[in-house]
Amino acid sequence: MLDKTRQNFCTLPDVAADVKAKVAGTLQWVGMSEIEMPLCINADTDMPPTIARVRAEVSLDDKSLRGIHMSRLYLACDEVFSHESIDFTTLSRLTQAFLDSHKGISNNALIEVDFDALIRRKALVSDNSGWRSYPVTLLMVREADQIKHIELDFSVTYSSTCPCSAALARSLIQQNFKQSFSEDDLDFDKIMEWIGSEQGINATPHAQRSTAHIRTILKTDCTQVPLIKYIDIVEKTLQTVVQTAVKREDEREFARLNGQNLLFCEDAARRIKHVLEQQDNIDGFWLRVHHHESLHPHDATAEASSD
Repeated sequence: MLDKTRQNFCTLPDVAADVKAKVAGTLQWVGMSEIEMPLCINADTDMPPTIARVRAEVSLDDKSLRGIHMSRLYLACDEVFSHESIDFTTLSRLTQAFLDSHKGISNNALIEVDFDALIRRKALVSDNSGWRSYPVTLLMVREADQIKHIELDFSVTYSSTCPCSAALARSLIQQNFKQSFSEDDLDFDKIMEWIGSEQGINATPHAQRSTAHIRTILKTDCTQVPLIKYIDIVEKTLQTVVQTAVKREDEREFARLNGQNLLFCEDAARRIKHVLEQQDNIDGFWLRVHHHESLHPHDATAEASSD
């Protein structure tokens, strides 16, 4: 067994704290990212526990200090994520814990939480329902004794039917009708049968799976995560979000919605921008839509933000 004298000689060195930086200077953010943590979310909808990927950082404001105490950031995250539900109140306390463990070193703290929110969604018409996964990011920035910035970022997937393609398809159907019927041969039952056949509807517009990425800047007094609120706002605005478990009546309704909501990427971006501008409880937003073209091997994109 080591005696007390030998134990003193075995004190582990702390190079980050004891050795001065060779090139002095402050750093805006220092810490860790992609920290794996268990996650239970206190949101406005129920969702199963999941896995979070956490970014935990503080500013390095001591010009001469070589580094921060990264293990303290990890241990603080471990204590909170392992035992508490996460919302903006929890994250506020966590960023304060970051600064408390770095007194004299750091004045600012940041926490970012990436996860996939698994939410049960109802079918359009039938009683079916199924799970949808939404990529979500929570971001909080603390400056000294106040919360400076809160973000809720998420993505939704929807179908977009090209208006130009729809017009061209209608033109081909008109030509086909003209070739199949004459003014003297407009029998109602015959026309109805023709419309319902593959020979009648000889062209269809192209549609593609599309993605809207939304970043909302929330007011700093926000506590619970308002996730389903903003997902619902965006999905109801687009109207053609992808479905889970469907029966034929759901698929028919989906086809109807696509036909009544023809969307260029510009249309989708403008719709989302307009509805977010009506929200009083956010301080700003940024959005970008991607229409993953079925006609082209590239995407059509549009971007907008609050003034």
